[in-house]
Formats: sequence, C-alpha cells, structure tokens
Amino acid sequence: MIRTVTATRYVTPLREGGSLPAIVEADDDGLYVLKFRGAGQGPKVLIAELLCGELARALGLPVPEIVLAELDPAIGRNEPHEEIQDLLAASGGLNLALDFLPGSLAFDPLMADTVEPGLAARIVWFDAYVTNVDRTPRNTNMLLWHRQLYLIDHGAALYVHHTWADWGARARGRFAPIKDHVLLPAAGDLRVADADLAPLVTRELIEGMVAAIPASWLEGTEVPFASVEEHRAAYTAYLLGRMAAPRLFVEEATDARERL
Repeated sequence: MIRTVTATRYVTPLREGGSLPAIVEADDDGLYVLKFRGAGQGPKVLIAELLCGELARALGLPVPEIVLAELDPAIGRNEPHEEIQDLLAASGGLNLALDFLPGSLAFDPLMADTVEPGLAARIVWFDAYVTNVDRTPRNTNMLLWHRQLYLIDHGAALYVHHTWADWGARARGRFAPIKDHVLLPAAGDLRVADADLAPLVTRELIEGMVAAIPASWLEGTEVPFASVEEHRAAYTAYLLGRMAAPRLFVEEATDARERL
C-alpha cells in the first residue's frame, strides 16, 4: 500500500532539478522530496515515478519510499520567488514524494565497476523494461546513502504515455537507448536477470500498481481514451505487453553489452 501524507511545511527548493522539486516536511514528521503535479509535463511524470518506483521495489531494487503527498499551496506563502509560488498554486491536491535521504551523494559514473554485476544487470534489465532514457553517465539518477545504492527520478521513463501513439506496437519495442546506460559495462548476465525478474512481473502486480494511480492524475489529459478506466487499462496492457516473449528489450540490452 502507498501511504498518503500531508505536506505541512515547505522547506527548500531543489534547484538542480528542471521541474523545481522541493524538500517538504509532512504530518508524519518526515522529510520528503516532493515532485509537483503542476510542473513541466504535469502528472505524467508523477505517474512514471509511481509506477516505475513501485515496480522497482517489487523486483527487489533499492528505491526510497514513495508516498502520495497532499499539498495546500498556502504552505509556500512565505516563498519569495514568483516561479515557486506559481508552481505551488498549480499543484494543489495530490502530488508525489520520495523519502529524503539526508547526506546522500550522487552516484559517480567512475564508480560503476564497484556495483555488483548481478545488481547492475537487474537495474539495466529494469530500465530497458520501463524505457528509462535517464540513467546515463551524464545523469545517473542514483544516490549513495549509507553506502547503499538507491534509484531515483523515473519521470523520464514510460515515455510512450506522452502521446500513446502506436502504443500497442511500441510495447514490443527493443529500446535502443539502453546502450548508453551507466551500469551496462558493469552488468553481469542479462539473461539471468531476465530469468530472475520476469516471473515477478505478474498481472496482479501491474494491475495493483496501476490502480494506485490517483484518478486526478489521469483526468483532463490529452489522451485517446474515453475514460479513466480505459486509461488505466492502457498502462496495464502496455506494461504486460513488454513482458510478452520474446522480450526484445532483453535482446537489445544483451547485444549492447556484447558490443562494449
């Protein structure tokens, strides 16, 4: 189950992110990195964060806890920057947040060979499955906290949902960008990773994650679906479609690894 918290204090913006995420305090006294539904590409980024983060967790990959965060725009009333005020005003209601890992460090690409090969292979497999274009040496989207690796920032994944064009056929796609994955050189046998992880991606798992998407994130968007239920069904069909054998994304990743 995904917990829901209420943001009670706006702490500080994280200006290194293009969408201006922020550290907030919540009613459980925890600190979270909040991703705003009113930013950039809107709730689709939050949907990708939610689905991919929870899927990664179900596969045993390390991801900070993800929560839904209820936001009252008034919590930022003392923030002097107009851009942030506008962002808060556009983000009232449910947003998404990740547990803040204080003192964590961005993963250095030069440390890729220190990652255990089996773990590296599972992360590569996962990113190829969810079509994550944003785990490269230029932007690893991984943190080190207490010497453990954590995966963050999955908003660029599942890019099919920005248009849903030919999504049925694209579910069977290979995903060529995996060749640029920061952990590909360190990855062990990707076919072993596939054998370990693929059985865990069940219809029950996918349907449960898709059901957790707040309806407000699926409404009012320019998509070719007549209802929220059809929209949910498309996510389920797409994610299950990518698991149909033969999994061409595994072949693509394996070929890319062999070409190194």
